[in-house]
Amino acid sequence: MTMLLKKPLATLLMLAFAAGAVINAPASAAPEGTVAAAATAPAFDLDRDVNLALKTFDVPGIAIAIVKDGKVVATKGFGVRRLGNPAPVTGKTLFEIASNSKAFTAAGLAQLVDDGKLGWDDPVTRHLPSFQMADAYVTHAMTVRDLLVHRSGLGLGAGDLLWWPTTTFSTDEIIERLRHVKLATSFRGRYAYDNLLYIVAGKIIAQKSGKSWEETTRERILAPLGMNSTTTNVDEMLKTADYSAPHSKINGKAAAVKPMPVQNAVGAVGIQTNAEDIAKWMQVLLDEGKMEDGKQLFSVKQAREMWSQQTPMTFSEPKPPLAATKPNFAAYGLGFQLRDYRGRKVAMHGGALQGFYSRILMVPEEKLGVAIFTNAENGPAMTALQWRILDNYMGVAPTDWIRLYAEQEAEMHKEELARQGKLTAARAARSKPSLPLASYNGDYNDAWYGTVSIRQEGGKQLMSFSRTPDLSGTLEHFQHDTFIVRWKERNFNADAYVTFALNPDGSIEQMKMAPVSTETDFSYDFADLSFTPAKKP
Repeated sequence: MTMLLKKPLATLLMLAFAAGAVINAPASAAPEGTVAAAATAPAFDLDRDVNLALKTFDVPGIAIAIVKDGKVVATKGFGVRRLGNPAPVTGKTLFEIASNSKAFTAAGLAQLVDDGKLGWDDPVTRHLPSFQMADAYVTHAMTVRDLLVHRSGLGLGAGDLLWWPTTTFSTDEIIERLRHVKLATSFRGRYAYDNLLYIVAGKIIAQKSGKSWEETTRERILAPLGMNSTTTNVDEMLKTADYSAPHSKINGKAAAVKPMPVQNAVGAVGIQTNAEDIAKWMQVLLDEGKMEDGKQLFSVKQAREMWSQQTPMTFSEPKPPLAATKPNFAAYGLGFQLRDYRGRKVAMHGGALQGFYSRILMVPEEKLGVAIFTNAENGPAMTALQWRILDNYMGVAPTDWIRLYAEQEAEMHKEELARQGKLTAARAARSKPSLPLASYNGDYNDAWYGTVSIRQEGGKQLMSFSRTPDLSGTLEHFQHDTFIVRWKERNFNADAYVTFALNPDGSIEQMKMAPVSTETDFSYDFADLSFTPAKKP
């Protein structure tokens, strides 16, 4: 779900998690070279470990929920809700959990399957006749199941700029524009994480229930589970007494930023919850849909379907210090990533929105569930803590994951700075644009996003995305006909190259964009945009 070189490693880890390159999960035994680290690791202590992670990774606040054998072991908060304010994070503090909302959408569909109102393998067009992908075959072959399992042929995060950062597109507009987003691979050919199809899935829930996704989720999932503090609207969260502020890195330091409402994408990222409520959610998932009163939230059959492998995922070799983190298998289910740890199946997911990262993972055979919510954009903090917690409850000798992930974060950030330094050093610094700067001004249209404008204001060239109020920045010349846009919202950490291609007559044929940093969140899918100059009236 979350970013330039000021986001050291965090987004890389989330990107790897979402794309299937699992690089942060321990296996059953520490390989040669890690024994010493494990032997000298301190014994697990939840308070000590979380407070150390807060300090090590510059995270203002963390909430933890742990359930084991049907019981709630912990729902605790650590640190502060907002930097500069002493109000503490508690087990009741609300966090945006972003893509961990996808499991709620999967559960909502599972309930409709139980009700006989749809089938997992129904064509999407049976329930949304106007649904359309860029390819006619894919449009008609796409099933409800396909919406959830990241094998549509869309590229990683394709089309996310329709909702991220906050846009003025409606949910229906996003679904309508999906038909213009080009496919990157063959249908069902490989795994590639997307958000747009979960927005479609949320629309189906609304269509079949006769109520909005938000109302349906509250009535059919949250209320039965007693998740009474959980909200489905950021504005609703902001009216409560105990919620966390989001924090992003600005100039290398964590700073509070404004929340990012995404009400047009609720099927993918709509939930805000706390440790106490999420413990109830994990309990029912671990008990195959059975609630405290003995009734089924959804059937055992659907619970097992949600945690069954649907799409294989690839994973890469971790760097030597993290060699113990390689799984034997990885796959995506229905709203969950599936993998193994010490011969045990793990169902998990991550979430990332501006200023919030979260992780939920469950080990069914151990009846163990762990949720970690942070009000910062740092993946290593969560990853280090999740393995510390699982190691403890699964009887594994402790490893100093906090130190190891801190070292890897620093190393990968250093590598990214070096990469960018080489690019800057190699550029043709004395080159000039082919055209006078005013010639690059104007409106540019992309098939699925729409219009982006370049204007001269106060002696500077400003680029503005017409449907994304906060996506506006200044163009700086980089080399030849390539510029860099520096966004006014510095917490985006997503500056991008802007490159123009010319026609033989010197007019502009095309404008393309690409992130400057490999640490930029994949939902800034600038590379999927292809702009042509708007025709002048």
